[in-house]
Amino acid sequence: MTESFTAPPLPGRRRDTGASIFARFGGHEQVVHCADEETGLRAIIAIHSTRLGPALGGTRFHTYPDEGAALDDALALSRGMTYKAAVAGLDLGGGKAVIIGDPEQLRSEALFRAYGRFVQGLGGRYITACDVGTRSTDMDLIARETQFVTGRTEAEGGAGDSSVLTAYGVFQAMRAAALVTWGWPTLRDRTVGVSGVGKVGRHLVEHLVEDGADVVVTDVDPRAVAEVEHRNPAVRRAASTTQLVAEELDVYAPCALGGALDDDVAEVLRARVVCGAANNQLAHPGIAKVLADRGVLYAPDYVVNAGGLIQVADELRGFSFERARAKAARIHETTLEVFRVAEADGVPPSVAADRIAERRIAAVGRLRNIR
Repeated sequence: MTESFTAPPLPGRRRDTGASIFARFGGHEQVVHCADEETGLRAIIAIHSTRLGPALGGTRFHTYPDEGAALDDALALSRGMTYKAAVAGLDLGGGKAVIIGDPEQLRSEALFRAYGRFVQGLGGRYITACDVGTRSTDMDLIARETQFVTGRTEAEGGAGDSSVLTAYGVFQAMRAAALVTWGWPTLRDRTVGVSGVGKVGRHLVEHLVEDGADVVVTDVDPRAVAEVEHRNPAVRRAASTTQLVAEELDVYAPCALGGALDDDVAEVLRARVVCGAANNQLAHPGIAKVLADRGVLYAPDYVVNAGGLIQVADELRGFSFERARAKAARIHETTLEVFRVAEADGVPPSVAADRIAERRIAAVGRLRNIR
């Protein structure tokens, strides 16, 4: 095994100078590249902040076009975890890891145990969990090499699938957005478009159907759509996300990968509310103002999708689903607070959420300096 500060440049990529490397990592405390030739492990662990506590964040297993794209994803996701934990009121910092490659081809006990050795080597500064491409059973394997892991299977005393409370938290945030927009905290008789019905999206659909919403779904995997339709016969399908966002929606819920809200989507989107589970939904910061100017209420992603973090964080003290669910239910009130600050400060909700997070990090983080 080897360890270095950054991933080596791919053939043909310009080698960054020291100055540009630190500019790119701006605000991050530590970035570690992990490689194990025998298992095929190539991973990047990004620790954004430990001011409120150890950096907790999932490990994403994904086929990236190159290592630069993987690094960019790790940096963006880890920063989002810092803000997510702060707004959720957790005594945790933000971190994220990515394993580069096709999980269906590379997944093995040896690979995850090799990765667990790298996590252990960070001495508790980073605690890992599930993310896109990883499962609770993978966390069980990682846990054979490190104690700094959560989101394990229930059989191993863990919290299990964190998508359950992620979806529940998104639903609570959506109720808050409905209250602000239409005066009543329900999605009954509202048309909600869900893009991405994988682990989180399918649970969100069930909450919406139970609440009486008219649900339209789409996913790049037709099997995922078919499963949702089988479980919820009243659900309709759209041919693509492009078609979905152009429909007469009340709420748009992006629940796949990041960057879902770009200039093209913002221009054609007809929904009054955007509230979904995907991380880093804004393709660039200016999208927040575009949505606000068009009268679209955007519920910041890291605020609304914190239920999964709350679930796996609870495992660190001995998991109680009822306790974690009660904490995830507070996302409703947290989202309302973000909207209140946005209205009072005259800023988009994404800016308001950042301000709330930064105030808590500054106020509580300084206490760690008291001896």
